[in-house]
Amino acid sequence: MNIILLGPPGAGKGTQAQRLVDSHGLKQLSTGDMLRAAVLAGTPVGLQAKAVMDAGQLVSDDIVSALIGDELDAMGPGQGAIFDGYPRTAAQAESLDAILAARGRKLDHVIELDVDEDALVERITGRFTCAHCGKGYHDTFERPLVEGTCDKCGGHEFKRRPDDNEQTVRTRMAEYRAKTAPILPIYEAQGIVAHIDGMAPMDTVTAAIEAIIT
Repeated sequence: MNIILLGPPGAGKGTQAQRLVDSHGLKQLSTGDMLRAAVLAGTPVGLQAKAVMDAGQLVSDDIVSALIGDELDAMGPGQGAIFDGYPRTAAQAESLDAILAARGRKLDHVIELDVDEDALVERITGRFTCAHCGKGYHDTFERPLVEGTCDKCGGHEFKRRPDDNEQTVRTRMAEYRAKTAPILPIYEAQGIVAHIDGMAPMDTVTAAIEAIIT
């Protein structure tokens, strides 16, 4: 089973991908992680990517395609994949189809976690964590039981990510829409796209994904 899981930052895509890894033995293929690992390992593709990045240039589609091909070749024939961050263009979507076909694979599902932008802004901008143990909280949905004191470790210092602000969130949403707009029609024409309410509770989203893929 090979899946593309789509969703803007903050939609819970990472959580759902990890649950699929745990429950179905799928491998999450993140282009960023694959690039870093290949460069660190000094593989032929990694060395090629490193030279491009050291020159301050963007890694080409050909290099990314080669990375994905290497990862798929290293996987067992019965293991499926979750594609994260790829494809982002129509050309990449066509390339992925070719990469999979060459290995006797195909895409089974493209699942998008739909979000309400205003609600997502509230979800993300309200996040904060304990500076000591990392427990997460939210201004509206999950405040400490005792104001100013972490429920888990009793710490009194909290922090927020500097990019958890409204302008950044809305910019990310615009970027996400621009990146997914070219590829969704391709997969919709193949009849493999499903939409899920990404604002629902995490367990509800997981159940909806399971209903699609099983």
